[in-house]
Amino acid sequence: MNAIVSVTSDWAIGNKGRLVVANRADMRRFKELTMGGTVIMGRATFESFPNGPLAGRRNVVVTHDASYGHDHQGIVCAASPQEALAMVAGDNPDRVWLIGGESLYRALLPECERAYVTKNDTTVEADAFFPNLDADDGWQVEERGDGGVTAAGIPFEYVVYRNVGNDNDR
Repeated sequence: MNAIVSVTSDWAIGNKGRLVVANRADMRRFKELTMGGTVIMGRATFESFPNGPLAGRRNVVVTHDASYGHDHQGIVCAASPQEALAMVAGDNPDRVWLIGGESLYRALLPECERAYVTKNDTTVEADAFFPNLDADDGWQVEERGDGGVTAAGIPFEYVVYRNVGNDNDR
């Protein structure tokens, strides 16, 4: 499994249930990488999507509400992060994507092989954060690429981190 996330300079990812940086190039990259795979997300992340489940992907939503899936077409529900992992155990791990939010990232990031991070060179008001992989010896930069500049003039880059802290044979 891989994580995919867009962060600011201080690793912020959200504020009041919304992304903190509008970045069309990042959204295109997200779609290209996750299309045809499985995305694992928390309930609040799912509810932030204006058009419901992400098309072309299996949507796994982690929620404690057992009836939640009955009200939403196109998703499967897991009662816990561990149940979500069990649901995707037979999937190609390169096609399973952890997409948020904060608590789910914190719970499942150790299970990820890579983290695909769009780093936006700005700081903004935020109430949700991704763990700082630059400060974690268990993660190393594997690849770095130029991203560009957002419509609002924010420079960004793409960084792929590899989880070297888990000795499991990946």
